[in-house]
Amino acid sequence: MPDDLPPDLDRLHTLRTWHAMWLERIDRQIAYVQKRQAEEERGRRIRPRPPDWVVELSRATSGPLQVHDGACRMKGKDHRAVSRDEARQLLTADAVPACPVCQPDTQLRVIGGLAARRNRPGRASNERSLTTAIVPNRRLVTTA
Repeated sequence: MPDDLPPDLDRLHTLRTWHAMWLERIDRQIAYVQKRQAEEERGRRIRPRPPDWVVELSRATSGPLQVHDGACRMKGKDHRAVSRDEARQLLTADAVPACPVCQPDTQLRVIGGLAARRNRPGRASNERSLTTAIVPNRRLVTTA
């Protein structure tokens, strides 16, 4: 018999009750954590996929500001999903600038829309005429 337990029956019952209470608390916590993990996993499974392309909208005019990849973290709060064709249309004909971070123009292989690229923040204003081409490794190359 272990010597560290009390010799009388009353204290032994008290210790048993105390340990039973702790086991019940631990079991409740285990059940809570299992339920929370199951809910998180279910949330991950049913979360909708982000759209492939989005256009960031101006809060003042509700007009398009920039085109982004759907997973880009730089898109503003006001944005809407667009199709691949609409994103290409916005980048080329409508001259909406592409996001400099996710570069949807490169992903969409857009050659036109140079005015939009020239107006990107941080670009020099004294640029010469640009020649743009897609090289075989799918990179957009712009030369002066």
